[in-house]
Amino acid sequence: MNSSTPLAERLRPENLDALVGQKHLTGKASILRTAIEAGKVPSMILWGPPGVGKTTIANIIAHTLNVPYYQLSAISSGVKEVREVLDNAKKQVGAILFIDEIHRFNKGQQDALLGAVEKGVITLIGATTENPSFEVNSALLSRAQVYVLKPLTDVDLRELLQVAIKQDIYLQKLNIELKETEALINISGGDARKLLNLLELTASSNSSKGGEIIITNDLVIKTAQQKIALYDKKGEQHYDIISAFIKSMRGSDPNAAVYYLARMIEGGEDVKFIARRMVIFASEDIGNANANALLLANATFEAVNKIGYPEARIILSQCAVYLASSVKSNASYVAINNALAFVKQTGDLPVPLHLRNAPTKLMKNLGYHKGYEYAHDYEHNFAGQEYLPEEISGTKFYEPGKNAREEETRKYLRTLWKEKYGY
Repeated sequence: MNSSTPLAERLRPENLDALVGQKHLTGKASILRTAIEAGKVPSMILWGPPGVGKTTIANIIAHTLNVPYYQLSAISSGVKEVREVLDNAKKQVGAILFIDEIHRFNKGQQDALLGAVEKGVITLIGATTENPSFEVNSALLSRAQVYVLKPLTDVDLRELLQVAIKQDIYLQKLNIELKETEALINISGGDARKLLNLLELTASSNSSKGGEIIITNDLVIKTAQQKIALYDKKGEQHYDIISAFIKSMRGSDPNAAVYYLARMIEGGEDVKFIARRMVIFASEDIGNANANALLLANATFEAVNKIGYPEARIILSQCAVYLASSVKSNASYVAINNALAFVKQTGDLPVPLHLRNAPTKLMKNLGYHKGYEYAHDYEHNFAGQEYLPEEISGTKFYEPGKNAREEETRKYLRTLWKEKYGY
């Protein structure tokens, strides 16, 4: 490895003794260490937060057992890549396949692994930040042991920083004093990979001045603000980018929408989260101005769940471009908000008797359903009857938007209701 290799990769341990944290799994006499030392590890799912050692443990297992090792990312790999690995593994003995973010594989992609796991063609190690009970097929889950990794403690993270300064051949050349660690730990969010790379960035960015590099909270924050654009799926960037994505589509700019979509995809955003927001957008911001928008957005949600990354990016892009380029209306969104506010103000007004169900004789005697006019018995399927409670008769909640489709709706409603609702 050279200096262009990230610090987190340069420091990745090759044995369990060098691993920081996860002692409940890898400490002396622990279940995973015992299996590794016996040379027989089961297929497994490693479940835990980002940057706590899932990939490292998989690497240690492969290195300790000295077996063929394949690594795929569910974000960028599909069934084709999985099958290529399985074809190669059939010619080898004891091959390990590590799949990062395995929860992003759809059912078809996960099913492609079943036979090979059952027959022992590969030992599968899947890594996930999501609860495997919900995100991994039950058939695959039943064939794997689930190991839960714990968040790294502040003590673990400080130990990792000291290890980096003392052991990395490039950081050793710099005169580094680790005076404060709070900013390093807080900004990295407990992710060891981010922690080490931020340490290296801070040190290298200030090494040109010569002399001792004193790592303080202020120095780390200043460096991070200048050089880092982190996409944190649970942090501020997560909300900023999705907000920019929605506002770009609302502003009818497909170019900006695709840009922010790419930012989310590149950052590993959950495909379901992106698609779900587009379904909401189709109804909230387009509505009946173009009813096909909701149909396409819903079809997109279904499709990307079946397809998964990387191909899902194409479907997401098609939908985002369509929504951004569509005529807009928030009339239905405003209508329900108006109605909800009105209900809160007026309470439970009585439903007119002629609109009530009358399943019993008593209800019929009380006048339930009496006088109800069945719309289809009238010309143009319209009876012109009162449907709102008497106290709010004539109240308008829905105001059609100023677009071709809803102007047709306005004209039709005006023909039916005349001046009653002011259409």
